[in-house]
This record gives sequence, C-alpha cells and structure tokens, in this order.
Amino acid sequence: MGCGVSKSNQFHKHSRKAVTTIRAAVLIQRWYRQYVARTEMRRRYTWHIFQSIEYSGEQAQIKLYNFLGYLMDNFTPSSTERNLISHIFRENDVCWDVEWERYFCFKNIEVPEVYSGPHLTFPLTVEQTVGLLEAFRNKKQLHSRYVLEMLLETWKLLRMLPNINRISTCQSKEVTICGDLHGQLEDLLLIFYKNGMPSLEKPYVFNGDFVDRGKDSIEILLILFSFMLVYPCDVYLNRGNHEDHIINLRYGFTKEVLTKYKIHGKRILKLLQKIFSWLPLATVIDQKVLVLHGGISDSTDLYALAKVNRHNYVSALRPPKRRNNSSAGMSIDVDMDDVLWNTSRLSQRRASLTYPKPIGPRNCFHNRSLQEFSTRIKANMENELENSKRREVILAAALNRSQQDILSVSTDSVNSDNAKEEWRQILDLLWSDPMNRDGCIPNEVRGGGCYWGPDITEDFLNRHNMQLIIRSHECKQEGYEFCHNRKVLTLFSASNYYDVGSNRGAYVKLGPDLVPYVIQYQASSMTRELTAGQSVGRTERSALKVLREQLFAHKSDILCAFKKFDTTNTGLVSLNDWSSAVESVMHLNLPWRTLRCQLVTCKTSDGMINYCDWFNELAIKGPNTDHIDQSLLETLYRHRSTLETIFRIVDTENS
Repeated sequence: MGCGVSKSNQFHKHSRKAVTTIRAAVLIQRWYRQYVARTEMRRRYTWHIFQSIEYSGEQAQIKLYNFLGYLMDNFTPSSTERNLISHIFRENDVCWDVEWERYFCFKNIEVPEVYSGPHLTFPLTVEQTVGLLEAFRNKKQLHSRYVLEMLLETWKLLRMLPNINRISTCQSKEVTICGDLHGQLEDLLLIFYKNGMPSLEKPYVFNGDFVDRGKDSIEILLILFSFMLVYPCDVYLNRGNHEDHIINLRYGFTKEVLTKYKIHGKRILKLLQKIFSWLPLATVIDQKVLVLHGGISDSTDLYALAKVNRHNYVSALRPPKRRNNSSAGMSIDVDMDDVLWNTSRLSQRRASLTYPKPIGPRNCFHNRSLQEFSTRIKANMENELENSKRREVILAAALNRSQQDILSVSTDSVNSDNAKEEWRQILDLLWSDPMNRDGCIPNEVRGGGCYWGPDITEDFLNRHNMQLIIRSHECKQEGYEFCHNRKVLTLFSASNYYDVGSNRGAYVKLGPDLVPYVIQYQASSMTRELTAGQSVGRTERSALKVLREQLFAHKSDILCAFKKFDTTNTGLVSLNDWSSAVESVMHLNLPWRTLRCQLVTCKTSDGMINYCDWFNELAIKGPNTDHIDQSLLETLYRHRSTLETIFRIVDTENS
C-alpha cells in the first residue's frame, strides 16, 4: 500500500516536470519562430532597398541617353555642344568591318623586358589559357599588345557565329550554365574550382553581363575569350544588357579599362564595343532549353531573331544608324527613325519632328522625365508621314533629283520599320523580367524591355516546342529562382553582389535528361565566418546607409509631403504620417513603421517625430558646406551618378 502511494507521487512529480519541459519547449519554439520571421523580414526589406536603388540607376541611365538623343536631334549639326556628345551616338553607325580593322593594329606596340605578366602566342593553347587565369589570380595584368591581339582573334571568331547558338548534350556530357558575373573574378575562379575548367568534356554557356560593377571585368572577359578561342565548340557566350558601351559609362567598366590601360585604353574600349555587338543573342540546348540574358515578350520570335544583323546594335538602347551617301558624295549618318527626312539635310539645319505641344518653361524641367523629351520628338510621326512625302517630292523636284531617289525614300521607310521591330526584339531579349501575373507590360522600373507573365511563357514554349527558359539579369538571394510553373529559371552567378553576405551565387548543370541541377556558393571567405544573424545584420547596415543617402537626396520632396500633414507648422508628425509621407515620395514599398527604429532617433515623449531634427541627422557631413545652398547640394547629390556619366562622356581624352 505504501509502495503504491510512493509510485503515485513519483508519477505526479515526473508529470509536472514533463509539463514544464513542454511549456519551455513551446516558448523556445515560439521565440525561435519570431526570430526567424524578424530575420526574414529584415532580409527582405534589405533586399528591396538594394534592388530598388539598382533599378532606378538603370532607369536614370536610359533616360539620360534618351535625353542626349533629344539634344542631338535639336542642336544644329555644327554646334559646339553637339560635338561634345555626338561621339557616343556615332558608335551605332552601320559601317563596313574593314573600317574597324585599323583599330586592331598591335604590331607596333612593344612589350618591354621588365614586363612580368603572361606572354601569349596565337593560336592560343590550353596551357597558355590556364597560365593567363593563374596570372589574373595573382593580380597580374596582361600587356595591351596581347589584349589587342586577343580581341582581334575573338572578333574574327564571333563574326562566324550565328545569332542563336545550338548545342546538344550526349550521354557523356553535361552543359554548365553560368549567370551574371559582373566583374567578380573570385566567383569565376570558384566555379572553375568546383566544376572544372571548360574543356571538350565540359562545355559552358556564359549568359551575359560579364562586366560592370566588379573590379575585374576586363580579366573576366579575357579569360572567357581565351577559353572560347581554345574550345570554340564548347564555350558559348551570350550577350547581356551590360555588354553595351552606354551602360558601361555609368557602371564602371569604362573607368576600369581606362585606369588599367592608360595608353591604349580608348582603343581597347572601341574594339570591345564592336565585339559586344557580335556576341550571340541566345543559346538553345537540345532544341528544348532556351538560354538568354533578359527574357521574352509577347512579340519575341526566335526565327526573326535568327535573321537580324546583330552587329548593327552596338548599343541596344537606340535603333542603329545607317550610313548613306548624299548627292555630293559625302558620307552622312542617318537615324533609322529619320530616314524620311534625308533631303532636309541639304538645308543648313536638319528638320525635326513636330511637337504636339510646347515643351514648357525651363523651370518645369526638373519635374519632367528625361525620356519624355526624346519620345515626344516622334509623337506625330504617323500623322506627318504623308506631308513628309509631299515635301520630299517638292524638294527633289526643286533640286532636280531623279525619280529613283524619290522611290528610295519609300523603300527606306519600310527598312526603317523593319529595323525598329528588330531593335525591339533585341531590347526585350536583353532587358525583360518575368512577373507573376499574366500579360506583357512595359518594364518601367528598369526603363527598358518588358515584364512578361506565365501565359506569355506558355505560349512561347508551345510555339517553339520547348520546355524551359534559363535567364539571368536579376540578382536572387539564393542565386537562382524558378517561376512560371518552373518553366523559367533565373540564374545569377555573382555572389555577395550588393554586399558581403547579401546573396549566394549559383550555376546550373544540364544533362541529357534536361533536368537542371543547381549548385550554390559564396565566394567570400568572410561570409563563411559569419553567423546567419551577423550576415543579415551586416547587409542591413549597408542597405540602411544607402537608404539614408537616398532620403537625404529627396529631402525637399519629403519636406513638402510632411507639411501636408503638419498644417500648423509645428515641425512634428505622427509615426503613421511620417511613414505615409516618406512612402509617397520614395515609392519603395518598404515597412517604414518597422524601419523607423533604425532611421529615426529624434522623437518626443508622446511618440511624435521631429522631422526637422531628423533631416539634420540625415545631412551629409563634410568640410565647409555651410555656405553652400542646401537645395543645390541635395540636387547635385541626387544626380551625382548621372553627372559623373556626363563628365565621362565629355572627357574624351580621359584627362
């Protein structure tokens, strides 16, 4: 009897311990779930900050280029201002390849005896290519003579390649596909270490955006070109949207080449512009998998893309120019959009298309999109077509031109329409992004290409009898992402793209079964030493620093938004009003209430935010800035990247 009571007490004692243990486990689980949720939320808004600012920069560059195009169309041909920027538009001249050959002359460049970098002889061997890779790993630089010689050999090879490469797997082969590298040599070296270097048994497809942002863009190009020269049937390069001299002006590649090759840098850049235009547009694997850089649209047609003259598109941001001969025998450059106006060039000033309404006063310019200027030039193109033809006939009669010249204008207009359609196809291919909802809409976030939905993917794959699209162009936190019912795979190979720990890189291996096998990595050794929380914290601090700079750059607009809530001019707003005002200006769709703790320290005891003190916290501290008009400082800071790009365009001597 006594033993029974003892066992009962022992049971109740163990039961109480079990209940306590379960409660503790539930509390720990609840805390851990909250911790994971908070960490994930921090990761997401950090990512959103970086990505939004990146895309706004791309949009600003496209707007700048369109605005400069507007200036080109409206300055007189002989004006000094026009000459400052005209050279970046001459790159789109359609001219004979023999005109480029003089740029490839390298034989008069001597290699000094003190040069300790790799020496190359052509045709290249595998040993030389591996030696070149090791030299770059050890921070050595290839002499400009060898750079120019390699570019010549690369150009010769690319001219023989089709617009769309077609390759096949077999029972013994896997094709490795890499996404954006963006000048990050460490990532390329890690891929080769993990997967092996390109060879007859290990073919590679590199899917564009080899350059910009990173510090080793020229080294990556030279490595890829050398492997392609050694294994022309096993290494394939697709063009990306950053293989474009206009984009390179803003994102670092132009500056990198001119810094590393001070004497022959301009010639190297000139050749690379031409080489970029000859890069194939896409690769098809086993007739079933399409690999391209950006994406597709509702009008993408591989059969049409296979026929375009891709080398005409030195920059994909603007339709190409055509070289015509005038009646005087002079060579003149004509925009495809302006071929109907050729004879007006005989007058002192080239006629421009009529505006539907005036541009407006100068003081309204800052509220207008730069893109608006160039798009409005062509607004009345269709309405003016008949009038333009009449003017052609009258002017031709007055100048005693032959009827054959008149008829050529109509032919040219048809060619212009075809060229525009070709250009749109290439622009969509290089700049587009997928979206979750059906349809196809302009990509206003980037400023070029489109957003396309699952229905467009389904229709495209059915029309071309394919099963998968592999594209790059977008940084993903895990290095890859499936969408559209796993029929579109985004692949990004530049790890730590925004900051150390911000994202993984990835590459894909495709065997004969065409099932993608993804391998992820992070190139920086620092990320392996950080915990998940430390990694998120580091990236978050970097993103918040960038966000504070953007908030300061929009100070005037945010201040106006605050004053709509602060009607009595107290200098105070509530947390809700602060969040609403900031979002109405920034349009970043961020959790501003959550971010308030990291962004705002100046608040009153009742929770109100003193926005004047907050702006003082955001102000960029620097020596002797008190005498500078703060609105001027803000405007200059907001557009500093655009200003730097303009200076680089004007500074043709790199002085």
